[in-house]
Amino acid sequence: MSILIKNGRVLDPGSGIDAIKDIYIENGEIREAGNAETIIDATGLWVTPGLIDMHVHLRDPGWPDKETIASGTAAAAAGGFTTICSMANTDPATDSPEVVEYILKEKALVHVIPIGSVTKSLQGKELSPFAPMKAAGICAISDDGKSIEDPAIFKAALEQAAALGLPVLSHAIDENQMNEPEIIARDIALAKETGVQLHICHVSTEAGLTHIKAGGVTTEVCPHHFTLTQDDAIDTNHKMSPPLRSKKDVEAMKQGLKDGTITVIATDHAPHHEDDKNLPYDQAANGIIGLETAVPLCITELSFLSPLELIAKLTINPAKILNLDKGNLTPGKMADITIIDPNHHYTIDKHSFKSKSRNTPFHGREVRGKVVYTIVEGRVVYDNR
Repeated sequence: MSILIKNGRVLDPGSGIDAIKDIYIENGEIREAGNAETIIDATGLWVTPGLIDMHVHLRDPGWPDKETIASGTAAAAAGGFTTICSMANTDPATDSPEVVEYILKEKALVHVIPIGSVTKSLQGKELSPFAPMKAAGICAISDDGKSIEDPAIFKAALEQAAALGLPVLSHAIDENQMNEPEIIARDIALAKETGVQLHICHVSTEAGLTHIKAGGVTTEVCPHHFTLTQDDAIDTNHKMSPPLRSKKDVEAMKQGLKDGTITVIATDHAPHHEDDKNLPYDQAANGIIGLETAVPLCITELSFLSPLELIAKLTINPAKILNLDKGNLTPGKMADITIIDPNHHYTIDKHSFKSKSRNTPFHGREVRGKVVYTIVEGRVVYDNR
């Protein structure tokens, strides 16, 4: 199949391109030119590398009532993501090559790349077998959802990961959800000792960001942490880990995005069945879904970033951190492409989501920016004309 995407505003941060031009796809690859069977008129639209979300919870294996790989990747496609990285807190945990292989064999609309657990069963006691999991297909390791309390165990994990060239994604917050800066500082110090590539997940505080900037490691922010404050928390759909923070922290997140301290935007997509959320606040599950709201929230809330700066944080930057050959529109590369209407205004409706879950604080919110097409390996997997 061949596709010609005509007259779009091509935003390719990896090559610095921001220009009106055509993109030609043939046999799943981006080509220089050719005769197309299908023509997509992208006049007035952004044409970008396929978006990459390096922080997604698919709940599979373990909780098919919350999400499956099929439903989660359908949500990703609707959100413009052509590659998502699935976190290890599944059941069983992604702590063996067998679980990695299971995830990779499941039917998916977009590319799924598993992240392996640092410790077996996410218990913080015994290291998972990193080398066999890397051979099976993981791109990084993380005990996301938990911080590894024992510094000796964490240091041993960092040493092994450094030897294997595996990035480590740190969930820098403990169970009381308040000690982000202290854990970030500890993890950065251990990363410097071991030489590992450390990435801090979902930064949310000004103090934590200060440590990250001084430590020279990469980090990500979630749309809810640059959009909502703790004063917005009116129900359990506003409960997450890290929690919503102060207005000052939200402004710090925006400044970090602007000055480049924060190089990645990731969703921390965390689906939950309504029964997990329809509980008293202190008993309700942490987390919100985010794959289908990320693009409009970014475009609506981050107008101080240029389109090229914004798209870099959703494409080439996460690709570089995870050593993925993705996130660009270079001829000869796999045709993973997202097409966005940046000027389309609408109201978020959770009932229209492809995800199996509905736990979002953004239902009814007025936004700008709609994903029109998602193309994976030259195939249109989402069409929202």
